[in-house]
Amino acid sequence: MKKLLIGGRYLLLALGAVAMLLPFVWMVVISLQPAATTLTLPTFAWSSALHWENYRHAWRLAPFAQYYGNSLLVTATTTGGQLFTSILAAFAFSHLHFYGRRLLFRGLIALTMIPGELLLIPNFITLTHLHWINTYAALIVPWLTSIFAMFALRQAFLTHPQSLYYAARLEGASDWQYLWHVLVPLNRPMITAVGILQAIGSWNAFMWPLIVTNSPRLRTLPVGLMTFTSQTGTNYPLLMAATVFVVVPLLILYLALQKYIVAGITRANLKG
Repeated sequence: MKKLLIGGRYLLLALGAVAMLLPFVWMVVISLQPAATTLTLPTFAWSSALHWENYRHAWRLAPFAQYYGNSLLVTATTTGGQLFTSILAAFAFSHLHFYGRRLLFRGLIALTMIPGELLLIPNFITLTHLHWINTYAALIVPWLTSIFAMFALRQAFLTHPQSLYYAARLEGASDWQYLWHVLVPLNRPMITAVGILQAIGSWNAFMWPLIVTNSPRLRTLPVGLMTFTSQTGTNYPLLMAATVFVVVPLLILYLALQKYIVAGITRANLKG
C-alpha cells in the first residue's frame, strides 16, 4: 500500500509537469511552422520543414534589442534595490529593538492585503506630480522595496540564535558588519531564492510599464510583445517566436539557479 501511494504521488506530479509543459511545447511547435499551415495542421504536428527564419523575421519586425535592454535594466535595478532595502528592514525587524517595532511590522504585513490594482491610480498621480511619467524612474523607483521580500528574509534571519549576534557584538563587530559578514552569507540561499522570484515578477510586469510609459524606447518585453501582437495580427508563428524571446531568459535563469530556490525555501523556517 505504501508503494502504491508513493507511485500515485509520482504519477500525479508527472501529470502536473506534462500539463505545465504543454503550452511551452505548443508555443515552440507553432513558432517553427509556416503561417499558411498553422491552422490546418494538427496542434502538435510538425510541418515538413522547420522554419527557423520565423525568429529572424520576428526579431526584425520590432526593436526587441531595445526591449531586452529596458527589461534587463528594470529587472536588475528593481531586484537589487528590493534585496538591499529588504535585507536592511529584515535585520531591523529581527535583531534591533525599537519603539513600535511590532506594530510597524504588523502594519506592513496588513498592507499586503490591499490589491495592487487599488494603488495604480494613487501611484500614477504621485509620479505625475513628480514629472516622472514616461521615464525610467517611473519603472524603477516605485519597486525598490518589497514587503514580501522583507518578510521572507526576516523569517530567515530569525532562524539564527540571538547568541550569535551577541557573540559578534562582543568581538567588536558593528551591526553593519554582523549583517553583511555573518547574517547575509549564512542566508545566501534564501536571499538568492527571493531575488529570483522578484526578478521573475519584474521581468513579467505588464500593467505598470504599460500605464507609466508611452514611448517605444521605454517599452519592456511584455509591453513590446503586446504591441508586436497588434502589428502582426494573426501571424501566429511570428507571435509565438516573439513569445519565445520573452520566455527563454527566465527559463535559463530558473534552470541555472533552481537549486537555490529549493534550498532557500526548504531552509527557511517561517515562524512568527
